[in-house]
Amino acid sequence: MTILTSRLSLGQGPRKVVVKDTIDIAGFPTCAGSAALADAPPAVAHAEIVERTLKAGYHIVGKANLHELAFGMTGINAWAGTPENPRYPTLIPGGSSSGSAAAVAAGLADIGIGTDTGGSIRVPAACCGVYGLKPTFGRLSRQGVMPAESSLDCVGPLAHDLHVLIAFMAAIDPHFQSSMEGSAPVLGCLSVSAEQAIWASIEEQLSLSGLARGDVTLPLMAEAFEAAMVIINRETFRACEALLATGKVGADVDQRLQAAAATTDAELKEAERIRRAFTAEVDAVLERHDVLVLPTLPHFPMTVQDAFSGHQDLKISSLARPFNLFWASRLIDPS
Repeated sequence: MTILTSRLSLGQGPRKVVVKDTIDIAGFPTCAGSAALADAPPAVAHAEIVERTLKAGYHIVGKANLHELAFGMTGINAWAGTPENPRYPTLIPGGSSSGSAAAVAAGLADIGIGTDTGGSIRVPAACCGVYGLKPTFGRLSRQGVMPAESSLDCVGPLAHDLHVLIAFMAAIDPHFQSSMEGSAPVLGCLSVSAEQAIWASIEEQLSLSGLARGDVTLPLMAEAFEAAMVIINRETFRACEALLATGKVGADVDQRLQAAAATTDAELKEAERIRRAFTAEVDAVLERHDVLVLPTLPHFPMTVQDAFSGHQDLKISSLARPFNLFWASRLIDPS
């Protein structure tokens, strides 16, 4: 099982942490799972999230593999190695934070630190059967995280145990609160299309919770997914364009980057319009509900064999990706 790209020994602590290899650790190269960055020089300083993790007393044990350049949802990586899904070995681990999810699922670490631009924490967490949190955009600093500029990307943790995840967030973010004060939260069950077995599992848990609930809709969900795809395509191409000239980018990511190059200014302008409209739509729903409930995945993950045969499944992020658009817009345009 290829999960960790390198073994480290930084600090001591009661909990073990692996760090996605798009995040700088001083003295080690940040390769982002790509042969095109195999000769990258060692980082000169820790990313801020690494500094906070070490200061909180956690022990970093390795850097985790990922879908190359964090630009894919399957988690496969022909060059750096594909992390095996410990719970479901025939299925993809999910991407792009595949190694972070697989490491905690395998018990190699208590916490995996990943990044999420369009579901890249939540999707692999669901694929590997662990917990994953995409915090509010900008809550955890992206200083020292690749790519340097992004209007969608968020740093966040994964864990096998929910209480361990909550404790980590509280340790690195003094403003983090894991519960709401006052009355019990009102749930808004979002009407989305997902396989029946997935919805049945959610319905069972909702019944056990005993919390008040109502049904809600977000008519712009599908458009928000497409808009988020436009924005990630433009931003990732700008960040990685120079790497294409090396000829060392893997075939699947090379293909996506070449397609992303065709993103037009008109498409980006329309995506930004949808960003604002979708944010207003979600804000309106959250005025009446404290929590939105929906599946992470619309369907079960594909097999590793299918992924290596060239199949892609960007739609696996269709229920997660729109909310990167939402939170980013809240920060960029707080009005």
